[in-house]
Amino acid sequence: MPGDQARILLLTNDDGVEAPGIGALVEATKELGRWRVVAPCDHSSGCSHAVTTHGPIAITQRPDGRTAVAGSPADCVRVALFRLEPSLDWVISGINAGGNLGGDLYHSGTVAAVREASLRGRPGIAVSHYIARNKVIDWKRAAQWTTLVLHRLLEMPWEPGTFWNVNLPHLDADASAPEVVFCPVDPSPLPLDFRFNHDGGEAHYSGDYQSRIRAPGTDVDVCFGGRIAVSLVRL
Repeated sequence: MPGDQARILLLTNDDGVEAPGIGALVEATKELGRWRVVAPCDHSSGCSHAVTTHGPIAITQRPDGRTAVAGSPADCVRVALFRLEPSLDWVISGINAGGNLGGDLYHSGTVAAVREASLRGRPGIAVSHYIARNKVIDWKRAAQWTTLVLHRLLEMPWEPGTFWNVNLPHLDADASAPEVVFCPVDPSPLPLDFRFNHDGGEAHYSGDYQSRIRAPGTDVDVCFGGRIAVSLVRL
């Protein structure tokens, strides 16, 4: 991979081009190469690897230099590769407001962006921030932690057909910087529950994310335990 100054980074997400997480990602990558933001116009969390194939995809160049795409995170990567930034070296997606651990990888738009990159022969890193109950994210601190992880991952050899999935823990304000742990993805199913209206015509998701299974040594266990979980994912 090229050195820092020559490295071209595509930054995207599934929370939308104006989300605070992508602002934190810009801060985290400002010294790691030349970056460009190409992100969905609107919030598209949970869209998985949806793509647009039967209609136009509007592309808007914003005054702040970011590019807004009326499509999914995977659409953003495709549009960038085929038109906006074809020479990009890495796709970095995030920082997602909420964890993408274990089974989350299958419905996450954040992760789908880097999966699309890997399918197209580019390395990628998805970064998410677990949210503990009744807490808010410190985006400045999240950016600092992300910089440390990215420095490490960007210098490692990339194996085609893989991507990195990173999850930041939610620590108390006075906690020291967390340890980085390389770990496998937890294969356990997500805890699900639904509330139904009186005639059964509507279902409302009411799962408890914090109560999910924590297989020892996996990404869920590591992140919930206060460390940064880094997982290599194969296509």
